[in-house]
Amino acid sequence: MLKTNNNLREVRRELTLATGFQCAGCGEWNEVAIDQSAGRNQVYVEDCQVCCKPNVLHVSYDPDLETIVIAAELE
Repeated sequence: MLKTNNNLREVRRELTLATGFQCAGCGEWNEVAIDQSAGRNQVYVEDCQVCCKPNVLHVSYDPDLETIVIAAELE
């Protein structure tokens, strides 16, 4: 059975979790979406939405406990 575009969007939404991090430069809160399909432990760079400084995010996701921990440091 082929999935329609609407079903694909629904699957994509289920794989992303809305959360946030505090910028390591200016301290402002930033909202991000974590893609669960990228694994339980992820490292990537996200620019602060306020001061534009690049933050290296260390993301740990535990699906059993349904928790996300994000540590940010300046690049």
